[in-house]
Amino acid sequence: MKNSRKLTTPQSLNAYIKGICDIMRRSGRTSALHYVPELTWMLFLRILDEREEKEAEQAKALGVEFTPSLEYPNRWQDWAAPEGKKRMELQMGTLGGFMSFVNGELIPYLRNLKNKPGTTPRQKVINEVFSSTERTYIDTERNLLDILDKIHTLSIESIDETHMFPISQVYEGLLQKMGEKNNDGGQFFTPREVIRVIVEVINPEIGETVYDPCCGTGGFLAQAYQFIKDKAKTGEDIETLKTRTFYGREKENLVYPIVLANLVLQEIDEPYIWHGNTLTGLEIYGGLFQGAPALFDVVLTNPPFGGKEGKDAQTSFAYKTSSTQVLFLQHVIDSLKPGGRCGIVMDEGVLFRINENAFVQTKRKLLNECNLWCIMSLPPKVFMNAGAASKTNLLFFY
Repeated sequence: MKNSRKLTTPQSLNAYIKGICDIMRRSGRTSALHYVPELTWMLFLRILDEREEKEAEQAKALGVEFTPSLEYPNRWQDWAAPEGKKRMELQMGTLGGFMSFVNGELIPYLRNLKNKPGTTPRQKVINEVFSSTERTYIDTERNLLDILDKIHTLSIESIDETHMFPISQVYEGLLQKMGEKNNDGGQFFTPREVIRVIVEVINPEIGETVYDPCCGTGGFLAQAYQFIKDKAKTGEDIETLKTRTFYGREKENLVYPIVLANLVLQEIDEPYIWHGNTLTGLEIYGGLFQGAPALFDVVLTNPPFGGKEGKDAQTSFAYKTSSTQVLFLQHVIDSLKPGGRCGIVMDEGVLFRINENAFVQTKRKLLNECNLWCIMSLPPKVFMNAGAASKTNLLFFY
């Protein structure tokens, strides 16, 4: 790929992304909680543009019409690429014109895609990626252009195939650092090694539905896609994976755009992600979850450690408790199809606490309604970056 930079290891990618983050930090975005969302939408538009260029080439070869998701001048190649027609026009114009375009035209356009007649599923996802983005917070045009130039050199082909897709790799590094600083980012991230073990043990198949009720940045769903994709034998199999397989829920406004960007860039064209509180049922946006089943073949999840819920979250559960993990465990059991399979991360305290009725009754529900066939004890400190020093286990049941 022209102008792309080959990155052969996670370390080289992380170092390159760190250089971008350094520019963002000198623009006043000092916390990862601030610059991760900004980095998300820029990376998303860059890789989306490259993907659609390839899709256009394939369509042309087949003699099929291709319509890009974004109109001129809102494609990356128009306004962000160093030789983009719109970018060159803006840079030759009045001072501040580039920032005015980004904040006054580009972002409002992307935030309102779902209101256009005949909106495609991909356009609806793009719209939601920008649901929390009102403007760029990069302080100067020069800093913004430097960031865009560095992001432009990244390419789908520049990432070694043995590693997760770039946006996942970015969050692995950044969210770990956020957790190490006792920030709020670690709660949205599960170590990739733990995810891989759970996915491989559960062994999801093509044609099965895969669900994560607290999906964070989408690690379980992304890894499940990579795992199942290796089993695909036909174009129909791939289409099923991309459009009718992956479902999730996420509450946090910060993380919701990140999981969407992550999954779309993994080539999951239609991720069914519900934005809202899984436990209370309070919906922020459910448009992407329309058509989702009530029960699922596979549940892969890591409920937040140590969370406490109010009365509104307990209302719909048979066994009421303030413990977030216990409520999620009830939700997971109730979300499985007959014969469905689950791999879940649990704080060891959930397993052994007997002085609260809801803990006892939920575990009884698990044993009575499911076959808990394996409890895998993890080494201490596996989840230190999530702010959880307690011992953890992986539970597998069907």
